[in-house]
Amino acid sequence: MLLEDIKLKIENINEKFNLIKEILKPEKLQEELKKLDEEMGNPDFWNDTKKAKEISAKRTMVAEQLQEINSLIKKVEDINELLQLIEEEPELMDEFSNQLSEVEKEIEKFELNSLLSGEFDSKNAILTLQAGSGGVEACDWTQMLMRMYLRWAEKKGFDIEIIDYQPDDVAGVKSTTILIKGLYAYGYLKGEQGVHRLVRISPFDANKRRHTSFAAVSVIPEIDEDINIEIKEEDLRIDTYRASGAGGQHVNKTDSAVRITHIPTGIVVACQSERSQLQNKLKAMQMLKAKLYQLELQKQKEKQKELEGEKKDITWGSQIRSYVFQPYQLVKDLRTGYETGNIEAVMDGEIDEFINSYLKWSAKSNG
Repeated sequence: MLLEDIKLKIENINEKFNLIKEILKPEKLQEELKKLDEEMGNPDFWNDTKKAKEISAKRTMVAEQLQEINSLIKKVEDINELLQLIEEEPELMDEFSNQLSEVEKEIEKFELNSLLSGEFDSKNAILTLQAGSGGVEACDWTQMLMRMYLRWAEKKGFDIEIIDYQPDDVAGVKSTTILIKGLYAYGYLKGEQGVHRLVRISPFDANKRRHTSFAAVSVIPEIDEDINIEIKEEDLRIDTYRASGAGGQHVNKTDSAVRITHIPTGIVVACQSERSQLQNKLKAMQMLKAKLYQLELQKQKEKQKELEGEKKDITWGSQIRSYVFQPYQLVKDLRTGYETGNIEAVMDGEIDEFINSYLKWSAKSNG
């Protein structure tokens, strides 16, 4: 890379970086963190548990944001200082170019985070996968998608909790619900909501024919359990069943798993991650509240009547992304147009480019 090219890159980085600082205001974040620490240091802080939890969560988010922006400030300062050194010692050019690329990626990450300004974008995400048409093929495809999202979350350093897991009798999974805990987990994953279509030669077909399978992905934010949503007992059907372990997980010998159906809306939630029926019921109720809350918000905004398209057919015409394994290899998002032929990487959790392209596309579409 030529020195002039490097100078142009650094100029572009500095310009974007100054804009990021203007938006994020690290000085204000530092002041806010100091105030939150003072509040948490108050001897009476935990007297109001609800308020204490809210402040603690906010403190964690502000601290993480401040740490990230301060890290970027240091990296940008370093490359500006190193530029002078490169002019004197050109042999360091290659090493410097690599460092420059890393900073460019960090800048892009901050630009994307600026798109995550929705009310719930910073929340944890509740991800539900449901097998659609295609029989055992669809169940196998659903399990493949489950692995893809789990790998993505692991690479992001997010915590994972499998709330519900319903395996198919032959192979794969009929449905599963996963809680992904991390800053902006919902903001990143909200664009994954929709029907995902797979085309491949079926490993379950002795004649090696090509099959098309569908799975629906539903994403909602984890909302505070104290949100004000009225749920009438007579509107609920509560079923209990024996928990089924995913892989080598613990399997209960009692009917501790809970499934709740909200009769007026048809919304169904289930939880089997806890060991007691009561705990599973409480967690399922929290998920139900979140879904009903989001449904109410969508009604107010005169958006779609059914939450997340849960009542749409999981079949042709409603897919957001296609994964073609044969006769060629291609993963394509049908909304943004972004595509890649590296199927193995995608199925191993490398979906950030799809997420990023959706965030940019969504911001442009709503702008």
